[in-house]
Amino acid sequence: MAYYYLMAQLPYLVYEQKPPMSSVEFLDLARSLLNRNDASLVECLSLDPKADTGIKFIDNWYDWERDLRLYLAKQRMIKLKRENLNVAEPSAFHLEASATASKAIDENSPLEGEIIIDKARWNAIESFIGNDYFDRSNVFAYYLKLLLLERRQLFDVEKGFAEYKSLYTYCVQNAGDPK
Repeated sequence: MAYYYLMAQLPYLVYEQKPPMSSVEFLDLARSLLNRNDASLVECLSLDPKADTGIKFIDNWYDWERDLRLYLAKQRMIKLKRENLNVAEPSAFHLEASATASKAIDENSPLEGEIIIDKARWNAIESFIGNDYFDRSNVFAYYLKLLLLERRQLFDVEKGFAEYKSLYTYCVQNAGDPK
């Protein structure tokens, strides 16, 4: 189904810009213009991977995000020298997620690592859209991008650094603890 009217009135999104509207405002606008099934799919859409939906765009997104998180977990375990812990294996389909995880973990700044991860998320979303700008995949992508922009607005360098130091100190102090 094509959503010409909805997509034509939405402002163009650019990574790192301030969101032109909140995700809640988008949902309010989209709800009245989407069919019932697509509206419920958008409302359930998340940056956190969930169960497969049978919708190619959403399932591709969740698979990619799941793999990214698995790669990040593996890279973090390697960095903390805890390679013996059992972690599910990511699929071999998302090698860019592996490269992103490695690059993000190698960053000295946790903020820069998060920015690398979110840029990769943005690019992954773009890669799943397809060619029809007015298709529901673009509606889903727009919502996910708004969520990423909102997430970016929450980054606070001072709070983040304080939290990082606290977690780092805890991890160093408990490195020998098998818990």
